[in-house]
Amino acid sequence: MLEANIILKDKTVFITGVAGFIGSYLALELLKRYPTIQIVGIDFITNYYDISLKEERLQKLKRNKNFIFIKGNIADKLLINKIFTEYKPNIVVNLAAQAGVRYSITNPDSYIESNLIGFYNILEACRHANPEIEHLIYASSSSVYGSNKKVPYSTDDKVDNPVSLYAATKKSNELMAHAYSKLYNIPSTGLRFFTVYGPAGRPDMAYFGFTNKLREGKNIQIFNYGNCKRDFTYIDDIVEGIIRVMQHAPERKNGEDNLPIPPYKVYNIGNNQPENLLDFVTILQEELIRANVLPSNYNFEAHKELVPMQPGDVPVTYADTTPLENDFGFKPSTSLRDGLRAFAEWYAQYYKCNK
Repeated sequence: MLEANIILKDKTVFITGVAGFIGSYLALELLKRYPTIQIVGIDFITNYYDISLKEERLQKLKRNKNFIFIKGNIADKLLINKIFTEYKPNIVVNLAAQAGVRYSITNPDSYIESNLIGFYNILEACRHANPEIEHLIYASSSSVYGSNKKVPYSTDDKVDNPVSLYAATKKSNELMAHAYSKLYNIPSTGLRFFTVYGPAGRPDMAYFGFTNKLREGKNIQIFNYGNCKRDFTYIDDIVEGIIRVMQHAPERKNGEDNLPIPPYKVYNIGNNQPENLLDFVTILQEELIRANVLPSNYNFEAHKELVPMQPGDVPVTYADTTPLENDFGFKPSTSLRDGLRAFAEWYAQYYKCNK
């Protein structure tokens, strides 16, 4: 196991996408664990999904005096430079991104702006703030594995076959981070997240969208005729993984040519246990009934459609998390049943399904 080389106590952490699903959970947990930490968060509050969820997440964060929120776009280079100059972050966690595979087919511009230009601005700001930047952590995605046939997916695998623009931007982030690590000795770690889910998550994700449709009596579409497998990863496991990784930055070293060896790492964070989509929706249905989101006599079969694979999708995601376990002694372990139960209970309360 790696020893921590960063102490989070008293640090200033800059989190982009802080009103998002992962960003808000991460900021809350850091503020809870480290009372003297300062979190500076930025979010553009786009309407990609219901902004009331983002606003509620922010309200929870704003109760803490050590949280500073800036509404803005990471594609605004002047704003990013101003934040780095004013707050001098020690650690940067870039979670801001235009998400979604299918959305990238119809709205490519937003992916270029946020995922490429925005991330470039973060890298440039880190470059000019170096060596004050102790660690840059950024969100990649299981989508980078594209049409790879070998499973489980290993970070040693080639990832040259993206099947969506979203995946291509995430792979580009890894390449850009590597170049900046090499050129400017910036310690950076990329995290390939695998299908993150949980309470107060993203409504565009399958489990949330299915729930909305079932509750409204609409049909849900299960792609690839149900022959898809996903490595669903519960939000608490994702946050625990990020916090552990934050505390060990890849070490700055020079090679034989006296030039920096890129202080650069990439890890998978997934449950290492892919679930069949049909099994997933069965468990979801059972937990929605248990939480009184759906009536006990709900006819699930009547609302289920098996349809072909959609462009940009892949049949399976499956994470090899051995490096994460070896380096940080951590492996995501929340069962799908427990995770979906927590989501269903949150959903029932948030949307007042019991009244």
